[in-house]
Amino acid sequence: EVQLVESGGGLVQPGDSLRLSCASSGFSFGTSHMCWVRQAPGKGPECVLCIDPQGSHTVYGESVKGRFMGSRDNAKNTLQLQMNSLKPEDTAVYYCVTGSPSWGSWGQGTQVTVSS
Repeated sequence: EVQLVESGGGLVQPGDSLRLSCASSGFSFGTSHMCWVRQAPGKGPECVLCIDPQGSHTVYGESVKGRFMGSRDNAKNTLQLQMNSLKPEDTAVYYCVTGSPSWGSWGQGTQVTVSS
């Protein structure tokens, strides 16, 4: 059974940084493309980034380029999202998702709220 557990969300102020993590199990993490996807209230899912199995190539969504960075640790089966210079419009539930370009399994999500 695929399990994806996100952590690290919270309430921060504009300009702050936050680091999300995703712990995975039940599938071959080291051979899987992985993505971070976010969904704001009343909006559809938005791809934040997708990273290749080796962690050597990452594709970023336009709205987060230059501010967010994805990484992965295949030895620990974990995915990370470093978010810098956070803006109110980054407020959303952030999900760890398997697969790219077609998304497969989703975690339960972690809430990120950016507000002064």
